[in-house]
This record gives sequence, structure tokens and C-alpha cells, in this order.
Amino acid sequence: MSLPAEIDTFADYLAAHENKSLLRFLTCGSVDDGKSTLIGRLLFDTKLLFEDQLATLSNDSRKHGTVGEDLDFALLVDGLAAEREQGITIDVAYRFFATDKRKFIVADTPGHEQYTRNMATGASNSDLAVILVDARQGILTQTRRHSFIVSLLGIRHVVLAVNKIDLVDFSQEVFDAIVADYTAFAKDLGFETLVPVPLSARFGDNMLERSERTPWYTGPTLVEHLENVPVADDALARPFRMPVQWVNRPNLDFRGFSGTVVSGSVRPGDPIVVAGSGRTSTVKSIVTQDGLLARADAGEAVTITLDDEVDISRGDIIAAAGARPEVADQFAAHLIWMHDDHLLPGRSYLIKIGTRTVSASVTEIKHKVDVNSFQKLAAKQLGLNEVGVVNFATQYAVAFDPFAQVPQTGAFIVIDRMSNLTVGAGMIDFGLRRATNVHWQALEVDKASRAAMKFQKPVVLWFTGLSGAGKSTVANIVEKKLQALTRHTYMLDGDNVRHGLNKDLGFTEADRVENIRRVIEVSKLFVDAGIIVLTSFISPFRAERRQARDSFEDGEFVEIFVDTPLAVAEERDPKGLYKRAREGLIKNFTGIDSPYEPPEQAEIHLQAGTATPEEMAEEIVSYLTANGYLE
Repeated sequence: MSLPAEIDTFADYLAAHENKSLLRFLTCGSVDDGKSTLIGRLLFDTKLLFEDQLATLSNDSRKHGTVGEDLDFALLVDGLAAEREQGITIDVAYRFFATDKRKFIVADTPGHEQYTRNMATGASNSDLAVILVDARQGILTQTRRHSFIVSLLGIRHVVLAVNKIDLVDFSQEVFDAIVADYTAFAKDLGFETLVPVPLSARFGDNMLERSERTPWYTGPTLVEHLENVPVADDALARPFRMPVQWVNRPNLDFRGFSGTVVSGSVRPGDPIVVAGSGRTSTVKSIVTQDGLLARADAGEAVTITLDDEVDISRGDIIAAAGARPEVADQFAAHLIWMHDDHLLPGRSYLIKIGTRTVSASVTEIKHKVDVNSFQKLAAKQLGLNEVGVVNFATQYAVAFDPFAQVPQTGAFIVIDRMSNLTVGAGMIDFGLRRATNVHWQALEVDKASRAAMKFQKPVVLWFTGLSGAGKSTVANIVEKKLQALTRHTYMLDGDNVRHGLNKDLGFTEADRVENIRRVIEVSKLFVDAGIIVLTSFISPFRAERRQARDSFEDGEFVEIFVDTPLAVAEERDPKGLYKRAREGLIKNFTGIDSPYEPPEQAEIHLQAGTATPEEMAEEIVSYLTANGYLE
């Protein structure tokens, strides 16, 4: 290997390479725009491929390739078997390459609509986006969607790579028309730089060297621009933030707080605050495996010790005392939904901000955004790949910064409670102050004293099952038996609450979620009054029943599954609902065209059909007696 003339030794070469600036960028766009081919060509042209890799590429090109006898550079990046078989990118692939001026980490992200979530993952750590457009196709919906997500995630430098220019005879007119369309579309996206380049990734035109086949193009080649685009890392200029990942307590004499500094810097002697509690202290030392540091900057993983004994745990944010993050249990955010199951307001999810995970739900969808026109559209739910502006409410107050100010503490993911899948990604816009003057009033008469007067333990008996399963019948008998024992009860029936409290709700999935949310809140008030509450609702979704359970203290929620086969329930059909649903006269009917998710661990499982309603009611009362609910 020959060294540049100005570098004398191999050690000098390594030092010079280490001190080069690093640019992280991603390639994105629609399906089959040539993203993987572009990256493969970059690796080939910058001579980062070994002879055995080239030999393997040659063999793979003959086996899987789509370009005849030529090398198929996309195969250097498309590593999954499914990717090679389909000729598309599915997962995010990261590759490293370097030139004499700069080092690069490039993320090859999928173009297919169903893998938009992977594209957002690649964009989350990038400084620049190369948005590819097939010269034959022009600007497509996925091009617009990816551009909008790039803008949302704070990327301010974009290259519009008009690829496959060779397939339109290197036409300047085609190139200019695509650039004009994209520029008009992206004018409100806030990009600092937008550089269009005509490319043929397959043949290398305008990749590393200027192509003779586009004499009309006078701009930089792709690599020239990537080498020289000024991308400043302003993380150091932001206020100090360090989410605590681990409380480091190896012995009785040491207690430190470990994490990665995500913004700003910190020194021993600096005043800090624990964002959630507001407790202040001073940094005593900054500890690493290699010894003490005089300063820790953004990106460094360290352990911080403090002068005082302050209560700090995983998920807390240690911040600069003079520049504190917001702390609230409600905030507005832009949300990218990434799952086939729609986002439903009122449904309980988990959100992860930094190192903290907390229960949360969307209280309102303000609007969703049309990625083609940027119009704000009314919406009651968000579907796969849709972007909306929503209000979140969290179970506990969390510390955060607006994403535009500190991206690392303003970004979060949404996790489905049942499947543990990541279903959304969000960027916080601002905290909602609507609840700052609303405080829980401390009452001298509490739940325990109210229950003691009634000689019972308050509980929600949550009956669930198909329509016609016999829930209300059994619940009525249970309430009569409890009344005979002079117990204080109240029954909430699904049909009855829809005549008043929930008369504005229909039977869509979103309305069903809101129906149960309201019933949960009413049940909590009855439990606080010391009453035994019986609720009879189909409540078909496990997520809502889990939300109900989590809303009460241990022992205050008893799930009762009235397990009746669909055929039996349909045969009973006291209201004629199944018949009408089968005829298509009732939509979203549970068991017909809307699912019922049976409980997995109900406290009481009643096998309807093997016992009479009276016997099933007696089983429930016996359970309450045996478990101390009836003193």
C-alpha cells in the first residue's frame, strides 16, 4: 500500500486517518431506486474491497445478479437471503468507507413501504441523507414519505441523487424536471443544503469522478460533496444531559451513576439537578475504566459521583442545574406509526424516552399529515407509515427536552404492551401545561376507611366474554347474593352505560377502546368509595383489559372469563344481533367481523354450558369469601 506523499510512516498514516472527520449518512428512497448498488459502487471505487470479496461478488453476481455479466454491486450490501432473492433491501445495512479527506458510515435503508420503520432507524443517527430517485420514475410517494421523515428527524443536509440517468440517455431535461419537482415539494422541509446530482450507480457516472456523458452537469460528484459538506456536531453546544443507565455500587464506599453523556459537557464541581425530583448537587468526580476525567463531553460513557447522597435511579436524567429539561406528564409530539395495527387513542402503550420506560396513552390525535401535500387531515387513528401530531399522557411525569433543542432527550419509541414490539417513533414538540394547576386533593376520609365502614374489601369484578355469553345474567345473580349478605355493590353494564356515559361512542375499534377507558375511570371512583363493582362488558381486547388491571392496586381487580363457545352464544342470540351481523347489517361485531381475544390468566374461568348461572355465581361468591373480600 502506498502512502500519501505528505505522510512518512505507517504510524503517521494511522494517526491521520484517526483524526479525519466522520460523516454519517443514509441512502433512502423508493423500492429499486438503486440504493444498495450506490453503496456497493462507493466501496468498489474507494478500493475497500479485498480480492476474495471481489471474487465472491463475481460469483454471486452470476448466481443472484440482475445486471447480466456485470458485477451487481447491490449484493455487497444485500446480505439477507430474502434480500438477494427479491432484489430488495429489508433490514438496515451499515457500511464503512473512507477517502483521503473523510471517514464515512453509510446506512442502506429499505425502500419498501412496509419497512419504513427500518428507514427511520437508519435516519435517527445520520447527519445527511442521500435520497435516490429513479430517473425513469421521478418523485414517488415513498420518496416524499422518506423526505418528510428525514426532515422530522432533524437531518438538514440532503443529496437528491437522480439515479439510472443512463436509462434516460443522460437527458438534462429529465434531470431538470425531477429537480424542479423535488425542490417545489421540499421547500418547506427546512433543509439547509439540497444538492442534486445525476448518477448512474451501476456504471459509476458522477460517483467518484465527473462523467463525460453528462457534460451539461457542472456540480460536484457525489463523493466530492460528501467529502466537503460542512456538518457540525452541535451536541457540545447543547445543555448537559446524561440519562442514568445504571447505579454503580460495587461496594459500600462507592456510589456512582453510569450513563452516556448525550449532550453538552460536565466537569467536577459543576452544579447538577436530577430532572424528575428537582434535587440538586455538585459533581464530585468523573470516573472511567482508564481513570478520572477532568471533563466528559457528549458521546462519552462515564460514571459520575456526587458530593451529596441524592436519590437517583435508572431512567433519571442528570442535567445542568442552570438549564433544566421540562418535566410533565403530558406532551405534544410528531409520531410515525410503524405497525399494521392502528394507533388507537386511549389504548395503553409503553413509551421509552432515553433509559426510562413508562406507561402512556394518546389522549388526542390533533391531525395526520398528508406526505404528498403536507395538508393536515382530521384523524381518529393512525395506520402503518402515517405521520400525525398527537397529545400523549404518561402514567408518571417524565423529563424531556423538545426534540428541536436536544434530540437525544426529545425522541422516544412506542412499544406495544402485549407483543413488546416497537410500533411507533416520536419527536416531542412541547410539554402540555394544561394540568399544572390541577392537583390531586388530599382527602381526610380515604378508601380504607370507607371500605371498613362497609365491612368489605373494594374490588372490580370484570366480566368478559362474547355477546350472549351470559355475563350480565351471572353478574346479576352475584349482585343479588352480595346484597343478601348486606354488601355494598354497583353494577356497570355494557348496554346501560351506552345510554348515558358512552352514548356518543360507536363500535369501531377506536370507540371500543374509549368505551373501556371511561368504564375504567368510573370503576376507579367506585373502588375509591369502598364499593364492590361488577362490570359486564365484552371488552374484546387484551390490551384494554390489561390497562384496566394496571389501573388498580394489587387485589382490586378480578377478571372473570365467561367462556361460551361462539356457536352457543350465536344460538342464544337474545337480541338477534348475530343474525343481523351475519347478514352484514351490523359492522364490527365481536366474533363475526371483529376479533375477541380470550383472557390468558383470568382469576376465575367459568365454563358456560357445564354449570347453571346460579352455580357459576356461587363460584364467584366463594372466591370472594376465600380471598378476604367479604369480612
